[in-house]
Amino acid sequence: MTWYKKYLAVYEKPFNEAPQAVIAVIKENIRHLQSDHPLVSVVVIAYNEEKHLLANLWSLSDTQCKYPLEIIGVDNESADRTAEIFQACGVPYYTEHQHSCGYARRCGLAHAKGKYYICIDSDTMYPPKYIETLVRKLEQPDIVAVSSLWSYIPDKQHPWLGVKLYEFFRDSYLFLQSFKRPELSVRGLVFAYNIAYGRKVGYRVDIVRGEDGSMALGLKKYGKIGFIRKRKARAVTGYGTVGADGSFFNSFKTRAVKALRNAGNLFIKKEIYEDEDSNLIK
Repeated sequence: MTWYKKYLAVYEKPFNEAPQAVIAVIKENIRHLQSDHPLVSVVVIAYNEEKHLLANLWSLSDTQCKYPLEIIGVDNESADRTAEIFQACGVPYYTEHQHSCGYARRCGLAHAKGKYYICIDSDTMYPPKYIETLVRKLEQPDIVAVSSLWSYIPDKQHPWLGVKLYEFFRDSYLFLQSFKRPELSVRGLVFAYNIAYGRKVGYRVDIVRGEDGSMALGLKKYGKIGFIRKRKARAVTGYGTVGADGSFFNSFKTRAVKALRNAGNLFIKKEIYEDEDSNLIK
């Protein structure tokens, strides 16, 4: 059975339809996972994620990890029942009143007690060995951060074969890019780093997106950014911005053309990037 199949029972569903038995199991499992002296801080950021957060926390509650950890949440002042879900599942959370992923991740970083920060997106589900696999890489000498890969949930609009082809080409490109420009292969839903160095770099809060890539860029001066291709570290998520260009085919074509145009950059290091005006928060 696909490891995430059971979580789909509550994915994309309003909280009032969630079985109380499932909520009770999540709460109990998370209680057992929480440590007063964590090595790892698992930080879940959420903004109006009522229909996804429970599935996310359910997957995290099934974590199998030999390292002591804490799971904390950041509610980016949601207007739905996001905060209530954190409460019902027994997850300590903080409210960040300034809206953006940068502010939310910065809030989590300020409250994290561990040595390592695991970025978690609330619309995403994570396999049982996800956290342990990332931390094992972070424990290696000279590694200050790691990124991994993610898959999408096949549905009627996104057939299985098309999704797998898309993921294959995307993953191959990100892997090649990770050698010279690892900061561009980082995505917030599958990213982790050393907290001490992360606090020195800090999160940018003046941009709409790219706060994690910016963090990775700053971390490079302290060590290497590892890239993990193991299935144990592959998350599963919804389609998000993949459908922003219309059909799934158009999305694939748009990204493929952009990747081909930038193929030469795969072999050149870069330390300074210019911000696009459209990505700046006015």
